[in-house]
Amino acid sequence: MIPAICIDANNKPEEVDLSEWITKGMQYHITHIWFHPFQGVHGCSLKEVSMTEKSDPYRTFALKRFAVTEESMKALVQMMRDCSELNDFDIYKVIRESELQIIEI
Repeated sequence: MIPAICIDANNKPEEVDLSEWITKGMQYHITHIWFHPFQGVHGCSLKEVSMTEKSDPYRTFALKRFAVTEESMKALVQMMRDCSELNDFDIYKVIRESELQIIEI
């Protein structure tokens, strides 16, 4: 699990149930990274908040909604390598395109 801080909880899609949404400034733990075809984004699953069928068709949180420490970024890159759904992709391109930010604590 990779600790991450929510930096953007704006623009919650109407379809997403409020009980399945994130809060700006809160710490979450990324458990998986994957590409969601409907959303067209590389997103993540969180330990603390799960999107279920109540929030269809949304099932992932965009990486740009979070920031990680530099140390956590290394673990995140390894997690991306380990996620089998992300075969044949450029990890650093995904990070750039997702606008994932690095923060200092």
